[in-house]
Amino acid sequence: MGRNPYFCGHETIPLSMKQILILLLIGLLPFKYSMARSAANDFTACALPDSVFALMQGRSYKVGCGVPRATLRYLRVKHYDAGGREHVGELVCHKDLAADLLAIFRELHRARYPIERMRLIDYYGADDERSMAANNTSAFNYRRVAGSKALSKHSTGRAIDINPLYNPCVSRDGRKVQPAKGRRYANRSLKSPYRITRGDLCHRLFKQHGFVWGGDWRSLKDYQHFEKP
Repeated sequence: MGRNPYFCGHETIPLSMKQILILLLIGLLPFKYSMARSAANDFTACALPDSVFALMQGRSYKVGCGVPRATLRYLRVKHYDAGGREHVGELVCHKDLAADLLAIFRELHRARYPIERMRLIDYYGADDERSMAANNTSAFNYRRVAGSKALSKHSTGRAIDINPLYNPCVSRDGRKVQPAKGRRYANRSLKSPYRITRGDLCHRLFKQHGFVWGGDWRSLKDYQHFEKP
């Protein structure tokens, strides 16, 4: 298997899987240690690898972006979709949120809380509408709030959108829904395994870690959105 160019576990895991297997075979490494290291490798955060930063150029990290590269972190986490399939997701966030997000996604993974997709928004051309329509969970994207000149919290990586297709952003009068493809899910009585509700595990974990939920806003309802000051 070739080396993942985006893999950053080497910054936090002192032994490679190959080294662990060799030590296990010759009996020098306790099995418990190897399993612990393997589990730790499933949830990692590191400075942006060059390959990831190159992918972001002109996309989520747009020309004129004033956010220092050093303030961002690249995360890899495991998650399950509603069909019970396990995936390795990736996202970029602010360094201050990295530990919180790793802890939250560990708990969501343990509970098999469904998250359909988690790819870098750059694979969608950093187009928020396209990413949301694909039900893609993402965080950093240097952009303005839709219909405003103000920068979004996503611009510094201090916000994350979870299962956005099924948890759309709805204007106060209900006329505007983002993504447009998610209009039917503006009806919050419509059940879906990807729906976020007040008091569910996802909501509780983010609140416990000090995040604000867009579903609590009065000006509009952004059910997918969690942000931290």
